[in-house]
Amino acid sequence: MRSSGAAILGGQGTILAGDIGGTNTRLALFEAGNLREPLVMKVYGSGDYESLLTIINTFFEDIGAESEGGKSWAKPTRAGFGVAGPVNGNLVKLTNLPWVIDSERIRQRIGLEKVTFVNDFAANCYAVTRLGPEDLRQIGGGDTVEGQPIAVLGAGTGLGEAFMIHDGRDYLVVPSEGGHTDFAPRNTLEIRLLEFLTKRFGRVSYERILSGPGLVNVYEFFRDSERLAESGAVREEMRNEDSGVVITRNALKRSDTLCERALDLFCAVYGAEAGNLALKLLTKGGVFLAGGIAAKIIERLDEGAFRHGFETKGRYTSFLEGIPTYVIVHPQPGLMGAAVAALRD
Repeated sequence: MRSSGAAILGGQGTILAGDIGGTNTRLALFEAGNLREPLVMKVYGSGDYESLLTIINTFFEDIGAESEGGKSWAKPTRAGFGVAGPVNGNLVKLTNLPWVIDSERIRQRIGLEKVTFVNDFAANCYAVTRLGPEDLRQIGGGDTVEGQPIAVLGAGTGLGEAFMIHDGRDYLVVPSEGGHTDFAPRNTLEIRLLEFLTKRFGRVSYERILSGPGLVNVYEFFRDSERLAESGAVREEMRNEDSGVVITRNALKRSDTLCERALDLFCAVYGAEAGNLALKLLTKGGVFLAGGIAAKIIERLDEGAFRHGFETKGRYTSFLEGIPTYVIVHPQPGLMGAAVAALRD
């Protein structure tokens, strides 16, 4: 390992945290007594590096260079990382990167007491335990009930899901791959959506709808199957930008009917799947939306389609009307949760 840099000083109580994705890796240092805001954070393109250890090395060198400006940080004693994929023992293989991460090797090379890897949505669960009212925006429902089950889900590159069960002393985090469960249509429009996507993919999971690529799938369903006219201006924007970003922007501006219909159905299905989790787990502790999309479309989620999908469950409608749903608006819950995981014994 290359030099850690002049800014890394001897000391205790500093945590190295990482949020590792297929596109970007975020690394930060936190004080153990204050996990709300990092002391320093850097973002790196994951595909630009041969390994996580190389990125960590670069991170230490980068913040070492900042010591010339008078900044300094204590050397971390522990590290926690949230990764987009399953975690099995000391070895982690990411789905969208050619990396095999050995947590023990990282621990030894950096000289840490402990290194912890958790699923990225498990990290979001750990963050929920530390969020304050200013980090959340409630979208319907009543009050949370202390000690009751909690669900966390979020659409981003994919659809992540996890949940939390209280054991009488603390919350236990249970990772899940629930985003890959079978999509269940609720009406004739969604049946046609299922038929459209089945022809394309063979099997249709919720992630085929509730994700960035999923929003594009819904847009193309309305365009190609429901025969809604596509704007030439929107099509031109998609040539230069991510299609999901273009759809979202035009829907929020209310400048394109096709984009609006796609986002509205996206919100309705999002609510329906959140309600499914609430029923399966009886989440009186609340349902929390994380991921990269919810905070960007929060005003649309608040317009009613999301909660209608969440609550409309036949004989259990009245039960679900009382379950609160929240959008996490804290900018880096994954990093915060990774730091919390690092402190757990």
